[in-house]
Amino acid sequence: MKVYISIDIEGISGVVNAEQGQPGSPDYELARRRMTAEANAAILGARAGGATEVLVNDAHGNMRNILVEELDPWADLVYGAPKPLSMMTGLDDTFDVAFFIGYHARAGTANAILDHTFSSQCVAHVELNGRPVGEIGLNAALAGFYGVPVGLVTGDQAAVAEAEALLGPGLQTVVVKHAVGHQAARCIHPEEAQSLIRQAAELALSTTVPPLKLETPVVLRLELRSSLMADYAMLIPGVRRLNGYTVEYAHDDYLTVYKVFRAMVKLAS
Repeated sequence: MKVYISIDIEGISGVVNAEQGQPGSPDYELARRRMTAEANAAILGARAGGATEVLVNDAHGNMRNILVEELDPWADLVYGAPKPLSMMTGLDDTFDVAFFIGYHARAGTANAILDHTFSSQCVAHVELNGRPVGEIGLNAALAGFYGVPVGLVTGDQAAVAEAEALLGPGLQTVVVKHAVGHQAARCIHPEEAQSLIRQAAELALSTTVPPLKLETPVVLRLELRSSLMADYAMLIPGVRRLNGYTVEYAHDDYLTVYKVFRAMVKLAS
């Protein structure tokens, strides 16, 4: 059984401020150590559940956050940026399940640690087929494109609630902190978080969650934070302007939609 792990940093236990995820800041080294530890917890749980192969994708910022020497040597690591599929690079239809570790809620979520969707500077709101989504939804839909279910999501209570509403029964989740604002949370101890992640990862390999499949054509609606950003997004053929801030793109192939979304955000930034 092959397991794919996409790991972000905002949903890691003890991370509550954007500076903790920025190289060079005083708290960054501690945050990336905790990130590596939670990756290892998911790997250990997957192995206990019967995984034969694990691939970890560092999915935060410059995507060079995991401490490579401290990662469980049983797993391979996708490291660095840019990557063809960003937070989901390395995933294909040979995997049996995906885990989202250290994820956060979508942009605009109240009482959620560092809520945003790919870019806090550019992206105000995203919808797929009329449903609001964040990184959890965008990435779960890409996993579903390959026929891969998401079996485990960890992060704060808002991220977990978002995942449960989107992916339904059978999903394993771990709440590592309860946000009381954008940059404050009641956190469980990192060792407790890691223990819960190990247990949930093992359980995730024995439960059934259907892959997230979208009806076609898939309609992506993106609200940017300025009309100038929307001007740049409109440079992509096939993108339609809805108003000053909002653009839309539709295609039968979700992989194309995902790539166009990333291109629009890059242009807007």
